[in-house]
Amino acid sequence: MASLQEPWLLENGNLKGSSKEIRHGRTAHNMSSSSLRKKSDLTLVSKVRCGMLRHLLTNLQEVILGTKLTVLFPAIPLAIAAECYGFGRPWVFGLSLLGLTPLAERVSFLTEQIAYYTGPTVGGLLNATCGNATELIIAIFALWQHKIEVVKYSLLGSILSNLLLVLGTSLFCGGIANLGKEQKYDRRQADVNTLLLLLALLCHMLPLLFRISAASVSLTEVPTLQLSRVSSIIMLLAYITYIIFQLVTHRQLFEAQEESEEHGDDLSEETPVIGFWSGIVWLVGMTAVIALLSEFVVGTIEDASESWGLSVSFISIILLPIVGNAAEHAGAVIFAFKNKLDISLGVALGSATQISMFVVPLCVIVAWILGIEMDLNFNLLETGALALSIITTAFTLQDGTSHYLKGLALLLCYVVIGACFFLSKTPSSHGNAIDLGVKSAAGVIGA
Repeated sequence: MASLQEPWLLENGNLKGSSKEIRHGRTAHNMSSSSLRKKSDLTLVSKVRCGMLRHLLTNLQEVILGTKLTVLFPAIPLAIAAECYGFGRPWVFGLSLLGLTPLAERVSFLTEQIAYYTGPTVGGLLNATCGNATELIIAIFALWQHKIEVVKYSLLGSILSNLLLVLGTSLFCGGIANLGKEQKYDRRQADVNTLLLLLALLCHMLPLLFRISAASVSLTEVPTLQLSRVSSIIMLLAYITYIIFQLVTHRQLFEAQEESEEHGDDLSEETPVIGFWSGIVWLVGMTAVIALLSEFVVGTIEDASESWGLSVSFISIILLPIVGNAAEHAGAVIFAFKNKLDISLGVALGSATQISMFVVPLCVIVAWILGIEMDLNFNLLETGALALSIITTAFTLQDGTSHYLKGLALLLCYVVIGACFFLSKTPSSHGNAIDLGVKSAAGVIGA
């Protein structure tokens, strides 16, 4: 109720639309992250007489203390201090990674707060853009430093963790917690995301097959790059169509998951807790801090790899996605415990679709603009893991029902893939193993 009593929460004038309309602007990502939020007690703050100071304290309490991950915020100044005072580079990497965890959840919170004022459509577009802001910013910094393999590894790891780890844990925990109930979900939303994931897989496999089928790698290097850029443009157009499909033409498919929530929530979840311009300022500030920590992560990943005895591929594919998206992943599991699999599937499949159809092709286009040659060839091992993960997930979700064995199977797939990259010691500076094999074969033929 505080948001209705305090004038500073209506900085942008009246709210647009009814509470139901505003609620329908929320995505599965927002609802998942909301499970990690805690209600703020504004009793002491409301007694402050100075309006500006009361406004500032209210914002600090809602944004900084309004999450169960507040305990991780000290990692942010510690990471900055470790970088400034020359502490061990692995410490900078680890602290930066921990600091990104609450920031990713707070970005989701802030986009939801802004959506209350802009309406569901604009809010949905904002959520679609900022849903995986952490992965995108890390990828951009890695591109800027010409660490193309780190870009590919980190984005691949995000897709694999969403499809196998997050979805697998959700199905497993949901099945264990609801042994006496039949867990069902809406297949239509899962089918749409699976179709787009298969399209992304096609765009990843063709450059790889194109290079393997050639007698000489040098003859296919430029055509492979051109094919990747054309495929990236097509993927971005497909993603734009998907956004229109999700927010305009077939919004009901993605709103069905929220109907069961409408009668059980408090009014505090129906109204904003900070103002529009406050949300904008906080969002810009959080994004700047994410960019700073992302720069630390990218700059110290090789040092952490050498110090910890882990390959860059394992850190990028396994550790980065697990720690960076821990808040969103935990929220998906919590909703699975409550037998609300539509939200859990919306988080896992929606995030994987956004990364594969938006973030990956966008990185290819940005690299093109920067004069960096990045293609969609993720190497044979990585592309094979991606293909098997998507196919396994598609088979798992084909009947619209779930039980714990399905989740366990997905988790075991993730463990096997993680073990594979744990044992893989190929540094990021090395080229594609397939290229070496093709060159060797070509040399034998020429001899």
